[in-house]
Amino acid sequence: MIDLTRDAAAILRTDLDRWRSIATLPRHLLDRQPAPGEWSALECLIHAADTEVLFGQRMQAILDGAETFPAFDPDRESTPADSVTDTADVVARLARQRTINEGILEIITEADLDKGSRHGQLGPVTLGQLVNEYPAHDLMHIVQAERAIMQTHIPQTGPWRFYFADHDVDAAIGT
Repeated sequence: MIDLTRDAAAILRTDLDRWRSIATLPRHLLDRQPAPGEWSALECLIHAADTEVLFGQRMQAILDGAETFPAFDPDRESTPADSVTDTADVVARLARQRTINEGILEIITEADLDKGSRHGQLGPVTLGQLVNEYPAHDLMHIVQAERAIMQTHIPQTGPWRFYFADHDVDAAIGT
């Protein structure tokens, strides 16, 4: 395994443990949107599971020499949060696909990183860019999920609230 794919796989394994932990929280914490139009922690988890399949498909498509692959529209193609009855099922789906994707990461060589394809919305991309985007995307949505969960407690922190300025949605929107 090359350094990039080894690092990506290590981050993604750690992320999976974080998703498992997040999924064990009470449902009311998972369902809370931090602000209107922003994703709840559950929606972030579902998105991670939904897009995990895409990362595998896209890496394999580039390795196989595919000229293009489609974009993903989360507003149209995501699993609806209200259809989820057990968050453990979502994490299990994510874990199964992540294991498959680790296998793909293991076979990528340094020479493969320059191989490219055309993303349906973003244009030309290389496998190296996609491999970098994969753990960054996952980490971004973990942070987003954790930020959503934090909103339950931040407004009642009293004199400590200013410490949360970077994450305080209510303060940012002036409520």
